[in-house]
Parts: sequence; structure tokens; C-alpha cells
Amino acid sequence: MPCVHKVATVQFEPTMFEKERNIARLLELCEQAAAAGAKLIVTPEMGTTGYCWFDRAEVRPFVEKVPGPTTERFAALARKHDCYVVVGMPEADEDDIYFNSAVLIGPDGIVGRHRKTHPYISEPKWAAAGDLHNQVFDTPIGRIALLICMDIHFMETARLMALGGADVICHISNWLAERTPAPYWISRAFENGCYVIESNRWGCERTVQFSGGSCVIAPDGEVLTVLDKGDGFALAEIDLDMARARRVLGEPVFVQRRPELYPELLTDTFSWNPREFFGLYGHEPWPEGMRSRVSVAQFAPADSVSGNLEAIANLARRAKAEGANLVVFPELAITGLAGPARSAQPIPGPATDSLHALAAQLEIYIVCGMAERAGDAVYNCACLITPDGRITRYRKTHLTEEERSWATAGDDWAVVDTPIGRIGLLIGHDAAFPEAGRVLALRGCDVIACCAAIKGPFGSPHAGTAVLQSAPIPTGADPHHWHHFRVRAGENNVFLAFANVFNPGRGYPGLSGVFGPDTFEFPRREAIAADDTGLATALVDTTNLDSVYPTNVVRRKDLVSMRMPHSYRGLVRAVANNY
Repeated sequence: MPCVHKVATVQFEPTMFEKERNIARLLELCEQAAAAGAKLIVTPEMGTTGYCWFDRAEVRPFVEKVPGPTTERFAALARKHDCYVVVGMPEADEDDIYFNSAVLIGPDGIVGRHRKTHPYISEPKWAAAGDLHNQVFDTPIGRIALLICMDIHFMETARLMALGGADVICHISNWLAERTPAPYWISRAFENGCYVIESNRWGCERTVQFSGGSCVIAPDGEVLTVLDKGDGFALAEIDLDMARARRVLGEPVFVQRRPELYPELLTDTFSWNPREFFGLYGHEPWPEGMRSRVSVAQFAPADSVSGNLEAIANLARRAKAEGANLVVFPELAITGLAGPARSAQPIPGPATDSLHALAAQLEIYIVCGMAERAGDAVYNCACLITPDGRITRYRKTHLTEEERSWATAGDDWAVVDTPIGRIGLLIGHDAAFPEAGRVLALRGCDVIACCAAIKGPFGSPHAGTAVLQSAPIPTGADPHHWHHFRVRAGENNVFLAFANVFNPGRGYPGLSGVFGPDTFEFPRREAIAADDTGLATALVDTTNLDSVYPTNVVRRKDLVSMRMPHSYRGLVRAVANNY
């Protein structure tokens, strides 16, 4: 089977109530892409009809069964050019239930379909949530999966498809409210080591402005081709071998997963009033929360424990001067990156005693990374130390290939309640696994403190878009448009304090930041320490704001509450298909 194939993303502005015009124009664009050599052509969500329907009655004249007249017209094109086409359309089943569907059509007809499983605000007016979950279709041009718009907000959907062997995820959408290519699209390709072909509509429909930006994204997060606005198509080549390596920043992430730690992914802790849920039976109620300042410190740890402790103390004092209540330091900040096993420290011990004295003096909470010596074992560890001397220890659960030569993996999560809020701990490579952040969110964390020593790239800029957006949505150039760990914060509705090593000469880019819990809030609640040793400090609000039901997104967790966990079982299987 050939491993390199030409693919195309189609961008199009459909017109409501003009189904025939829409289909004819889509066929024209697909014909052009196929003539240019594309073997897989992806068209937008609801491209045959438009999107913003009021109710079932209004969309009824335009729905049809699959297979049906529309799919047969695209099948004829696929037969003619020996190619595959993804079509977005409203579907009616045998019980007259309507779905927002994507259909994969090949030279021999319909290969398979996906019904949107995680509805956006529009679909519940006329469509049911999809019931064809997480399928991967094996074709001569690779293993293909389908997602529709809002589905990709949920890390579980793309993860399940990648675990099922998907080389390519065809994501069709009517994306809005931000510059595109959207950071979520890039992160789903990046964290799963697979291609994402994104077909988005553009234009304005019933006052809704859509963002365009259709693109092809490589497994390393590189945007291979993009259309900013307007009708058209863009071509790129995909290499299936690159997807099948399943590597993220050089690491074989699917081999390194820890499914035994993920059973909570099937729970739905935000399906009830979370303020009541997290106090049920009087057990582990949420802390009241507060308005505070959180800092992340980025620097290059040296080989000297005493020198590192001095650098940590200086940065902590600077953070306190900026009003910080919590400061997070990088992975192995105390013991250094070179030979951490040689400099590993006991916990508690002299190093944590020094941090406690600093926390007590400054009246500040400190999270810091170090190598821990515990008998014959060494762990990559992070400690949260309170001003009164309490130590919460987390041992890194997801080890890199290099770390396996000296470290033992931890076997549990760490969550601690403080006046700042409920804080969960992660270390570096842990955060490359979307499952890890999700478990902490489901436990009700307000803040995830991540001590990191991650080499890049895990971010990319945006040159700006010609698509007009309503204020305050930005459209101009942005050097930090995609930051993978901003996506981690937004998808889990948490504040993420990501403190990374800064040592460009050794490949550590820094890019530390405190990222806010709402991806689509502009201006963003965040601070980034981009290109120097130092601090980034941001305001963090974990108060509940409402005596009955949380109105603060970090406590309400809108995205977490919209998950469909009944379909996520594959995430906790010890051995997934093809791996």
C-alpha cells in the first residue's frame, strides 16, 4: 500500500434554502481537487444545506437518508476519479430522527459515516446526539476517522480514534469565534501523532460569523496548507508512516499510556450541581476559593542543589513582590537535569526543609520539581509545600524513554485543597497525555500546577486573518496563537500553571505560562514568560460566585460537563487496537 497520498481540504460558504446550488458548487470544488490529484477530499460540516436551522420543521425539506440522492452524486465523482470524499449533511434515519452527519464515500460507494456526538448550541434544536461512536474506516489510502466540529473540543474523541488506529482524522466544521487554524485542531493532531484534515466553512449566516482557515495539520502540529477565507481548496501530501510512528516530541506516547490510572474518565462528576457533588456526604468539599495571583518561574537548573535552591529563593521573592500566593517551578528544579539520580533527595529532607522555610518566610505556596530518593528507588517528583510546612508529593506517572533509565514511575494522582483552590499536580511529559489533565479536572481541580522540562516545539504563531470578527475576538498576528498547554487548560476548564525549563541552547524553549479556564474568553486570562529567565504572573479567581450553582467557569466546567463518557471505554483498555 502506498504510504504517501495527496489530500485536499475544501472551504465553502453554503447558502441556506439553496441545497441544489450548494451541492453543485461542492461537486465543482471536489472535481477540481480530484483533477489536481487529491485522493481524499474533505468538505465542510452541513455543507450541502447551511447550518443555522431554527428547528426540525425548518430543516425537514433538506434532510435525507444515507445512502440517498446526495451521497450517490458524490459517489459518482469518487468512482470517476478513484478517490474518497467526506460530505457533511443533515441525515434522517429510518425512525425519522435527524442527525448532523459526515459521510465517507469511496469509489465503491459509502464506506462509513459519523453522526456528531457532542452537539453544539445549534444541533439540539433539530438533531439528536450521534450514536455511531469512534469508528475508524480502513481504506486503501489509510485508516480514516471522522469528527464534526464540537466533537474535537473533547480530547476523548480524537484519542479513541487514534487508539483505534486512525492515520487521518477528517474534521468537518462550522467553526467560529476565533482565528483559525484553531488551537484545538492543532493539539488533536499533535497529541495523537496523526493527521487532521480540517474543512471549515466561512462567511456569515444568520448573524453568525464563521472563521474559515481550512487546513491540513501534520502529526507534529505543523500546518501544511491553509485557506484563510473564501471558497476554494488546498492540497497537501500526507505520509502514513509518519502517523503510524505515534510519536509526540519524539516519545512513543501510546506505548507510554497508563490505562490503569484512567478509569475515572468514564465518570461524569459534573453532570450534577458540582457544588453539591463535591460536598456530598460531607466528604472532600471544595475549598471556598479566593482571588489570588499565581506565578510560574522559568530558568535553567544547574548541577548544584545549593545553587538551584538559591535561584529558587530569588525567583520566589520576586514572585512575592508581584503579589503571588503560589509560585510553580520547573521539573527537577532542585536537583538539576544532568544525572538527577546522583543528586536525588529524600522527602522530607534538607531540600524540602529549605523550601518550607522559604514558604513560611514569604507566606507563599511553592510547587517545585526534584528527583526523590526513597530507599533503592528514585522518582521524578513534584512537591507542593505550604507555609505551615505540609508537603504534598506527586511522583511522575508518565515517564519518557530516557527517564526509564533512572526513575520509577508513580502510581497515583495528587490533589490538595488550599485556600487558593483545589490544586492538582503534573510533571512535564504527564501533560502530553490528555487523560492526565482530564482526571484532575474530574476530581474538581481549579488549578493544575505542572513542573516541566519539555523540549519544543509545542506552539506556533499566527500571521493574522482577513476574516472579520466581532470585538474582542482578535484577528491580528499572534506569536503564541497555538500553545498546547493553553489548550490543556481550556479543555479542562482549569487554570494551568505551566513552569518549563528555559535553556534554548539545550532545546528547552521556556514558554511557561499561567493559562485560563476559558479558551474563548478574550482578552485571555493568562500570562506567558516567552523568551527569558523569569516569571509570568496572572490573576486567578477560584471563588464560587453563586450560593446555589457555580457561575465561575472554573467551578462550573462547561466543557467537562458536556462530555459523553458512556462512549469512552476504549480509553481504559489495557491494550487498544493496533497497539
